[in-house]
Amino acid sequence: MIHVCFVYTDGTGNSAKFVGTAMLSLFENVSKPLPSVTVHILHDNTLTADVRNKFFYFAGRCNQVIKFYNVEELCADKIEQMHSLFPNANRFNNAMFYKLLVPQILPTETDKAIYLEANTVVNMDISELWRVELGENMLAAVPALSIGSDIHTQDRAVADGFIKPEDYFNPGVMLMNLKLLRGEEEKIFDGLKFAAEHKYLNLLDQTVLNYCFSTQAVKLPAQFNQFVRWARRRREPVKKGIYYYTAYTLQLDMKDPFNRLWMDYFVKTPWFDAASIGRLYEGFQQIHTKLKKSLVNLSVILNGKARGFFAVPEQIDGLKKIFHINDGEEIVALENQESLKKLIDAMKESQGKKVFFIMVRNFPFNALTQMGFVYGRDFLNGIEFLSEEQGMSLNSYPLLHAM
Repeated sequence: MIHVCFVYTDGTGNSAKFVGTAMLSLFENVSKPLPSVTVHILHDNTLTADVRNKFFYFAGRCNQVIKFYNVEELCADKIEQMHSLFPNANRFNNAMFYKLLVPQILPTETDKAIYLEANTVVNMDISELWRVELGENMLAAVPALSIGSDIHTQDRAVADGFIKPEDYFNPGVMLMNLKLLRGEEEKIFDGLKFAAEHKYLNLLDQTVLNYCFSTQAVKLPAQFNQFVRWARRRREPVKKGIYYYTAYTLQLDMKDPFNRLWMDYFVKTPWFDAASIGRLYEGFQQIHTKLKKSLVNLSVILNGKARGFFAVPEQIDGLKKIFHINDGEEIVALENQESLKKLIDAMKESQGKKVFFIMVRNFPFNALTQMGFVYGRDFLNGIEFLSEEQGMSLNSYPLLHAM
């Protein structure tokens, strides 16, 4: 029997579809005979009876086994102790803590388990990962360098020399040696103390697991944890392996093979139904309404005012065509560190007479508001007015998440 573990905490009411999709991909690709997988779901009180019943029905339909563990009740004291180390850290959700408690929560007769993040797709036979020999190692995971991540910016613990770059792993997919990890509870808590003492560290569970076990981890091939973001950039085809959809990489564009891979599994789960299609339609309705309001607001903002533009030099010719900029309209070019001062001076001189379209990505708009300029009156984020063909892609993740 293969044991696979997911963490489930759902503050929005829309997370079950991701766990369900990952489960279906797991079930459809696992080797026979059945049942061959036990799924363990570590959850809190956000798991509703309806969602729980869907999981039971779903696993039964696939002839597999599912078990639930309410971590909020089973480990209340431990969770409170962990939270006490980070009293003002709202960026840390319970899922990060639950992952660290897997060895203590799963039954003692379970010697090892595969941990999967909810936003994964198992496009391979999971038994290949299950058969990896752990020996005396605590776990097995894919090194971050194999995935393609810039780990020096991803985790300051590496940049500051606490963890060697070649040993640093991503814990989104792990084979865990529960038999040995059960004796390391104190060490894991020391790792939490380390994270609490270095408040600039923002990847809590990842930092703790690497701090404790980076030198006691089997290095897995990249196929066991392929970041969709990097596979997409490298224009790779969909291959056998486990795909990890990090934040906002999953979209509704079905021309993309990785979006299509996830959707092909999702539509076969109980979470794809008439209600989910209705929520998707409502999302597009809201976008349509917002667009119409934006057009009305833009006409009001520009009423009686001229336009100005702030852009990088190599894009100015293209913007002239997109926005039909005439020779009398002002363009401030981003050429060096003095360019922001030139923009501010131009805005001061024409305040109340011009609206500046800022055409620079990741522009520090607070630099303008601190000078007294008002968004929607003195300046706009011009990037938002570009179409997909012009480089402004639609972020459909919120629509997909709400389905």
